[in-house]
Amino acid sequence: MAALNVCKAPDSYDAYTFNLPDKYKLAAQDELREDDDIRENALKQFREWIAKHPLIKTCRTDAPFLLRFLRTKKFSIPAATEMLEKYLSIRQIYPNWFHNLDINDPEIEALVDTGYLFALPERDEHGRKIVFSSAGKFDTSRFTAAHLIRVHSLVVEALLDEEESQIAGYVHVIDDSDLSMAFLGIWSFTDIKNLANCVQNSLPMRQKENHFVNLPSFANKLSDFILSVLSEKLKNRVFVHKSMEDLKTTVNPKLLPKEYGGTIPMAECVAQFKAFLKAKRDQLMALDDMQIEISKNSAYWAESTDADIAAGVIGSFRKLEVD
Repeated sequence: MAALNVCKAPDSYDAYTFNLPDKYKLAAQDELREDDDIRENALKQFREWIAKHPLIKTCRTDAPFLLRFLRTKKFSIPAATEMLEKYLSIRQIYPNWFHNLDINDPEIEALVDTGYLFALPERDEHGRKIVFSSAGKFDTSRFTAAHLIRVHSLVVEALLDEEESQIAGYVHVIDDSDLSMAFLGIWSFTDIKNLANCVQNSLPMRQKENHFVNLPSFANKLSDFILSVLSEKLKNRVFVHKSMEDLKTTVNPKLLPKEYGGTIPMAECVAQFKAFLKAKRDQLMALDDMQIEISKNSAYWAESTDADIAAGVIGSFRKLEVD
């Protein structure tokens, strides 16, 4: 896959055609208020807004990228443009988390190889992509919290252009059976708070369900703190299961790795997903070429939340009228 153009005002834009099965078309209409006319007009307005934005220097304007934001915000132009500003900003404020999402980086590749985090091959009955994580496979003697966030960023970014998932959303399944105290020790409360702000305010991802399985009692306080900094909407999409059998009443076990009741061994799932990441490498690396101007008072921005950023110089551009 070739790297994508990040010119914010190209001479022309590629034509877009909706090519998904009817079930996604119906879901887009019912859940997102999307039809051909609304989508075409929204893309046109979004592109004009980006082209006029004085602080956005470079940005992808292709339809799959912009539809991430439009679909997440149900085609509200003000909400989608605000999310794009925040998305571009947090990528620069936290480059150690969101830049250099390179599957060829030895540490990132090694972490992917462990099977800590990967997307499962098949979608569920609603068309949702399932992202699977096994906390016990994270080696705290080798990897840091920054490695963990970067590998999550890599996986998420690799999936976000998939239009099926933009419409149907995502399901996360986290096996915490072998979660260690050392895993909790790599985090600071500041990191958790900043990351929560990034995820819920800046990430164009329709997170439909988050399933935590076999969470040990020593992690209860941390999980309570994480929930406390999430929006009510996201809190209501978090489910805690005391056993794998309990999870299987909600998530079809046939979709899980063979070791959890499915048909495809985990090692094969990981190998398939790694090949997918390798194929997407150029596109993922091109994300670092996008730029929004936040250098003024950069130290201030680095210590601020998404809400602070939105209220400042970047957010002030929201008042720009979109023709």
